[in-house]
Amino acid sequence: MANSFGSLYVGASGLQSASHGLNTTSNNLTNVNTEGYVREQVVYEDRTYRKIGNAAISTQYAGLGVQVGTIVHNRDIFLDKAYRQENGRYSFYSASSEAVQEVITHLQETEGKAFKEAIADFEEAFEEFAKEPSDTVKQNLVLQKASLFLARSKAVQQGFEDYQTIINSKIKEKLNRINKIGKEIVDYNKRIQAIEAAGVEKAMDLRDKRDLLLDELSGMVKISYNEDHTGVVHVEIEGVEFIDDINYYPIETLEDKRTKYVTPYWPQLSEIVSEDDESLNKYYMVFDTTNVAADKNTDIGEIKAMLLARGEGWSTYRDFYDEEGNGLTSEDYKKGIANSIMMNSEAELDTLFHEMVTAINDIYSPLTTVENAYASATNMSYTYTDKNGDLVTVSGDDIPKNLRILDKEKCSVGSDGELPPRELFVRVGCDRYQEVTLTYTDENNQPQTETMYVYNEENPDDPGQWYTLKSTFVNEELIKQESYLPHLKYGVNKGAVDYDIGISLSSIWNKQDFHLNPSDTTPCGYNGFYVKWIGEIANTGNVYKSTEQSLEGTREEIEFSRQGVIGVSSDEELTTMIKYQSAYNAASRYINVVNEMIEHLLTSLGH
Repeated sequence: MANSFGSLYVGASGLQSASHGLNTTSNNLTNVNTEGYVREQVVYEDRTYRKIGNAAISTQYAGLGVQVGTIVHNRDIFLDKAYRQENGRYSFYSASSEAVQEVITHLQETEGKAFKEAIADFEEAFEEFAKEPSDTVKQNLVLQKASLFLARSKAVQQGFEDYQTIINSKIKEKLNRINKIGKEIVDYNKRIQAIEAAGVEKAMDLRDKRDLLLDELSGMVKISYNEDHTGVVHVEIEGVEFIDDINYYPIETLEDKRTKYVTPYWPQLSEIVSEDDESLNKYYMVFDTTNVAADKNTDIGEIKAMLLARGEGWSTYRDFYDEEGNGLTSEDYKKGIANSIMMNSEAELDTLFHEMVTAINDIYSPLTTVENAYASATNMSYTYTDKNGDLVTVSGDDIPKNLRILDKEKCSVGSDGELPPRELFVRVGCDRYQEVTLTYTDENNQPQTETMYVYNEENPDDPGQWYTLKSTFVNEELIKQESYLPHLKYGVNKGAVDYDIGISLSSIWNKQDFHLNPSDTTPCGYNGFYVKWIGEIANTGNVYKSTEQSLEGTREEIEFSRQGVIGVSSDEELTTMIKYQSAYNAASRYINVVNEMIEHLLTSLGH
C-alpha cells in the first residue's frame, strides 16, 4: 500500500513537470514576435529518492518522479559579443558611406546635372570672349556665367554645410539616447538584482530588455561589458566606465558658439574651472577621432563616424595651410582634415574656386612687384591714409621688395579707361588695391610723383579678405556696366582692343598646375580637377560601401547563428507543446491506473 501511494507522487510530478513545460512553451509562442525575447527551455531533474530496503549487495531506493531543475535562458555570450562588435563596425562604415553619398547628391551626379556643367559653361563664356573682347554681348555672357558659377558653387557649399548641421543634430539625438539607455540599464540592473537576490527566480524578461539595449548601444559607440555575480552589468564606452554597480555617468557636450557643433566629453573626468572662460577648463573627450583605423580596432560606432564626417566646422582653402601660411604636408593632411568627408569636400571645392578666381582676376588686373616695376628708382617712399584717417608714410628699406602692386604696363582697362582695372570677383572685406602716392628719383635723377596701387593681400586673420565662396562676389560695377570689364590696352597702343587678354583667359582652363589637395602629386587643370575630385569622392564612397556590405553580411551571419540559439520557432514550439501535452496525458493515465489499483486493493481488503 505504501508503495502504491508513493506511486501517486511519481504521477503527480509528471503532471507538474509537463504543466511547467506547457506553460514555458506557451510563453515562447506568445512572444514569437517580441523584439529581443530569448527562448526559454525547461530542464528536468530527479526528485528525492527514498530508501525502501536492503538487497544482498546494495541499498534499494525508490524515486519520487521528476521536477523542474531550471528554466534555461538560451543565450550564447560569445555570439552576443561577436554580434555587438560587428554591429558597431558596420554602423561606423554605414554612416561614413551615407555622408559620401550626400556629397555626390549635392553635386547632382546622379541626376545628370553635374557641377561640372557650371565649370564648362564658364569656360565656354571665356572662349567666346576671346573671339571679340570688345563685344558687349560676350562681356555680358562672361558676367552671366560668372554669376551662375558662383551661385552654383555656393549652393553646393551650402548643401555641404546644411548636411553638417543635420549630422550635428543626429549626434545630439544619439548622445541623448545613449544617456537614456544608461539610465534604463541601471534601472534594469537594480530590478534584476532585487528579483534574483534570493537565488530562486530569474528575471528573464528584464534580462532580455537589458540585452536589447546593449545591442542598440553597440551600434552607436564602442562598448565593453561584463556581468558580475549579482547579475549587474558593467559597461564601458571607449574604455571609460559608463555604468557601474548603481550609477551611470552621462555624456555631456560642448557647443561651439559659431557653428553650434557639439563635442561629447566626460564631465566626471574633466576639470571645469570656469563656465565663462573655456580656456581654463580641461575636458576629457569621449571620442578620439585622430586615430581611427581598422588595424587598431577603433573604427567602431556610428557616432564616431558622424563626428569624423561632420568635422569641427566649415572649411575653406585655408585649411590646406598651416598657421604660418605654408601648405600642409601630405602626412599632416591625412591625419587631419582628410578624415572628414564634409570638411575635405568643402576645402577642395573652395580650393578650386580660389585658384580659378585669383587666376582670372590676375589676368584682368595683373600684378608685379615693386622691385620689378621700379628697378632703377631710388629714394622711394609712398603715402596713404589708414583706416583711422591718419596719414602714413613708408619709405626706404621699409618698403618690401616683393610688395605686390598693379602692373600698369601689362594691364587692360574698361571702356571708361580708369585705373585700377576692375577685377571680376571682389572680396567683401576689402578692395583689390590700396591707392597710395608714390615719390621716387628716376634713372635720370629726376624726382617723380605718381599714383601706385598696392595689392591687398589675403590676410590670414581676416576671412573677409580671402577669395573664398563665403566672402567673394561678382563685381557689381561690372554687372551694372559690362563694358567696364577690362578689354582695352592701357600702355602701348592705348585704347586698342586687347585680344591677348582673351587668349590668356581662355588658356588658363587647361594649364596643368593645379593640385586637388596636399597629398595630390599629379597637377591638373580646372576641368581635370573636377574629374579627379569626383573620382576621389567615388573611390572613398566605394571603399566605405564595400566595407559596409561586407560587414553587413558578417553581422547578419552572426545574427542568424544567434537567432538559432535565442530565436523562437513557432513550428518547433508547437512540436514541443505536443510532446508536453502527450507527457501530461500519459502522467494523467498513470495516476488513473494507480488510483484504480489502490481502489481495488482497498475494496478487496474491505471484504
